[in-house]
Amino acid sequence: MVSELINANPVVYEKKERRVRSAPSRADEYAVEAIDQLEIFDHLRDIKDPEHPYSLEELKVITEDAIEVDDSNSYVRVTFTPTVEHCSMATIIGLCLRVKLMRSLPSRYKVDIRIAPGSHATEAAVNKQLNDKERVAAALENPNLVDMVDECLAPTNGLAG
Repeated sequence: MVSELINANPVVYEKKERRVRSAPSRADEYAVEAIDQLEIFDHLRDIKDPEHPYSLEELKVITEDAIEVDDSNSYVRVTFTPTVEHCSMATIIGLCLRVKLMRSLPSRYKVDIRIAPGSHATEAAVNKQLNDKERVAAALENPNLVDMVDECLAPTNGLAG
């Protein structure tokens, strides 16, 4: 049985060149470094799309400009744009973003994952699901969903460039 792709021919964009982050000063090795937009983007850019062999960056599902960080209040908002407005993978993509940040950021951070306004047919329902702690916890108890998320978060071994 071959399942039909939601977006069989997505537009693929060139990846941005990775910027080298400046090394922290050795003045105080225990100082807490601020987390910024670029750092969040670097955590998320290589997540693989659940349907295609491309990263979320290559499909412009995630962009640096769609990330807001308020480090002083430990708050991050990521707004992503599905490739099609009826994307059935939008919830999975949002869950991947949330799990990656849960694994990467200090636990003090509140993470808000949103679909770009007007970019998805069930935007409000997906946003509600992605930002409800109980629903996220329940999703992460589903072994099939966890396997799918882990697959999307797995390193690409340099194949995607």
